[in-house]
Amino acid sequence: MKNYLIPNGYWLAIILLCAFAKPMGKRKLMADKTASTVTYAAKHPMHNWEGVSRDVNCAMIYNDDTKQPESIAVSIKVASFDSDNNNRDSHAIEVLDGLTYPNVTFSCSDIKANESGTLTAKGNLTFHGITKSVTVQVTRKESAGKMMMSGEFPVMLSDYKIERPSLMGMKTEDGIMLRFNVVFAL
Repeated sequence: MKNYLIPNGYWLAIILLCAFAKPMGKRKLMADKTASTVTYAAKHPMHNWEGVSRDVNCAMIYNDDTKQPESIAVSIKVASFDSDNNNRDSHAIEVLDGLTYPNVTFSCSDIKANESGTLTAKGNLTFHGITKSVTVQVTRKESAGKMMMSGEFPVMLSDYKIERPSLMGMKTEDGIMLRFNVVFAL
């Protein structure tokens, strides 16, 4: 049996390398609720409108070594959307069965960085009790110790078995646009 000896000078290098090597750093970040929003945009033959939620519950697992998000989870209360019209907001809660399905959620653990600096997030959107796979393109910006993530994607109400609301005998369009702007302190 051979005896392998490490020369004395190498011990110091090994000790220093082990002492200062940074372990894989992953941490959970919570979105800044004062700066984060999710907006839906809907269209009716007579007018268009938007509803905004400023009650965005969002957590992300962030890898400090790769400087990339690894997973994200978002939950928004249906009742938190404000379209500046109380009657419309009450009707939306009724149409969306907000008492039975009080939250819209998105969860994702498949996040890829693109060469352009954007991210592609493949995850699951649960809306009105139905879960569907969605792919979202995310613009990511960092400034002053904060990361801003924004983007938009279409949602078809019929995919989630939601009856389209109507006004004066005319229904809204089937598609709505969901936009998000979520801010994290790094």
